[in-house]
Amino acid sequence: MANPAPHTGTLPGTLLIVAAPSGAGKTSLVRALSESLAGVAVSVSHTTRVRRQHEQEGVHYHFVDDASFQEMVDAGEFLEHAQVFDRRYGTARATVQIKLAQGVDVILEIDWQGARQVRQHLPQCLSVFILPPSRRALEQRLRTRAQDSEETITSRMRAAVQEMRHYDEFDYLVVNDDFDQALATLKVIVLAGRQQLVSQAATRRELLTSLLA
Repeated sequence: MANPAPHTGTLPGTLLIVAAPSGAGKTSLVRALSESLAGVAVSVSHTTRVRRQHEQEGVHYHFVDDASFQEMVDAGEFLEHAQVFDRRYGTARATVQIKLAQGVDVILEIDWQGARQVRQHLPQCLSVFILPPSRRALEQRLRTRAQDSEETITSRMRAAVQEMRHYDEFDYLVVNDDFDQALATLKVIVLAGRQQLVSQAATRRELLTSLLA
């Protein structure tokens, strides 16, 4: 009798990192992806920045003060954390692992610094970098928001260039020129990720056991 497929110890859900410079459309793409594809959840980060009027606690972010954030860092509760401008952001490790264990695909909207940290803990994760079609388009998108001062826009453009220099650290590169096409590409990446051996060996254990008996 053949031995059953070995248990890899890998969580059945897929962890997908999505990073992009500010203004590339990452948040809109991730929201559309989670709304159009079943079994996908977007991780809610912790942040020290001030909550905006339209934002809800636990929906957009978990808003904490700097002291509470540092306590979580010291306790090793973050899968990744980073400082962006004068604010801190972090992903709670336990929340992500629970969802992955339930077979849910989890999306992390983080920067390249956070992506490096996550790869150290979960090297089987997939990562996507979203690019704008041009610098001009990126700047135009930042201006269309009508939320930032000229000085802030200039600062964000400089930061965006530095962020984009790390595109080659990711598994996939998606240019957000046509929103629908970019969204379709992200769906393909998620669906393909679900067919990886490490995921299928965990979710199809009973089937593999019966087929190889």
